[in-house]
Amino acid sequence: MKKYLLLFIIAVFAMSCSKKVEVKGKITGGSPLERIEFIEASGVATLPLANIGMKNDGTFAGSFEAPKNGMYVISYGGKQNLVYLKGGQTLEISGNGLTFPTEYVITGDAKKNNDFFTATQKYLGNYAQTVNMRELMTKDEKTFIRGVQKVQTDVEKNIDENVKKFSPDNEVVAWKKNDIASTILSIMSQYEMTKGQMSGNPSFKVSKVFTDYENKLQENKDQMVKENPAYRSYLLSKMSPDFQKYAEAKSKGKTDITTSELFNEFLKGKKDLSQTTKDYLLAFVMAQSDIHPGTPAKTTDKLKKIISDDIKDATIKSDLEKIQIAVSGPKVGEPAQDASLLKQDGKTYKLSENKGKPYMLVFYASWNPYIGEATVPVLKEVVNFYKSKMNFIFVNVDDTKEQFTKTSSSLLKGIPGTNVYADGGLNSDIAKKYGVYGFKLPCFVIVDKDGKIAARSFVNLGDPELVTVLDKQTGLSAPKVDPTAQLQQQGMDPSAVQPVPPAQAPQQGNPQPAQTK
Repeated sequence: MKKYLLLFIIAVFAMSCSKKVEVKGKITGGSPLERIEFIEASGVATLPLANIGMKNDGTFAGSFEAPKNGMYVISYGGKQNLVYLKGGQTLEISGNGLTFPTEYVITGDAKKNNDFFTATQKYLGNYAQTVNMRELMTKDEKTFIRGVQKVQTDVEKNIDENVKKFSPDNEVVAWKKNDIASTILSIMSQYEMTKGQMSGNPSFKVSKVFTDYENKLQENKDQMVKENPAYRSYLLSKMSPDFQKYAEAKSKGKTDITTSELFNEFLKGKKDLSQTTKDYLLAFVMAQSDIHPGTPAKTTDKLKKIISDDIKDATIKSDLEKIQIAVSGPKVGEPAQDASLLKQDGKTYKLSENKGKPYMLVFYASWNPYIGEATVPVLKEVVNFYKSKMNFIFVNVDDTKEQFTKTSSSLLKGIPGTNVYADGGLNSDIAKKYGVYGFKLPCFVIVDKDGKIAARSFVNLGDPELVTVLDKQTGLSAPKVDPTAQLQQQGMDPSAVQPVPPAQAPQQGNPQPAQTK
């Protein structure tokens, strides 16, 4: 009996420590060509944790590792919303294809937290219509503070009422109150920055009462900076004037210094900030300012050194490294990482088989809406022109090998090259190694004859830089094309990888424009 009891305890403990979130549901009237993505809302960048497809009947199922308990962005059909998730939960979510995920229904063990969240968001949407914030911003400081304090009191009263009604976990209640505090802090920061000009008094300074209230709103600084990108934005806006002066002085006469370098040095002098806050703010600035397609290798190396030496949080380090690979691909000059892929006949294929001849990796999926109509016609021309000097490997990242077989047999019929399947699709080993996500499909990676990465990854076959790289690797000279010709790919350009403040993602009862994806 003791043996079985011990096994039961171990099983329960393992479940409670699990970070995996199981997802299942149904979208009535949904399209199998659309994908459902989940993104950590409090992370330093919007890289999808899961990309889940639907069956013809609208049902879907999948799972992902949740970095932490908290808010996650759910994206579908160009629309976004927020859900609160905990590791070990099963998210059962459903809706209508016309409104999902702006509107959704959640059942199962994620229900009570999200019912609470939805109710508070609905109240906020209605409450916002009753507050004339523009008029409040014109008031004297005393009246302004009284006004925002009333907002906080009213909203927190509603939160407390919904706690009694839905019995949510303490974590989601704390998150919601911190989210409200971050919003109010942002309003106060805007008031402070604009009041001098609006009042005709350039020397205007806020009072101690004002700053005391600000400090009270951010008593849980480290928790707020971890959970809420809106709070990070507030902190950055507060230190912006000082940083501008610092940057102008330090960058004078220098042409190759980056914003990240300057901000990193600036933060070292901020003794009042915790290391946690510094890590999140520096990561935020790096993702916004200096990590983008075409970043020079010298700059990339500088960023890597900052990540290695000055950011202490291991998760943030890892996230920034993933962003760099997602945006630009593997580092130029490094050996292309090998991977075991599957041919249609089930035999294994390795990239190392191409050593001695340059090759292009073409990552694609059948559900990408532009692959057939925009990419394949141009791909045929590219392959036919360079095939004598270069190999082409078409890497399918569909959800199943069966779908790969159908796709490669029809979509790529007649195009010379090697058709292979990445087992696991976007969750496959090769997709992770090469930073391939749904928003980057189709994606093109060039490897030289020595098996080394020849250039950054590309998402457009008409990119002049890609043509230059192909010419260099093959010794051929491609005919010139219209430089304005652009090929579309699903989702966003990888240069748009950036944090999504929860307050800016569309929410039930309070729809707002999406910032990214």
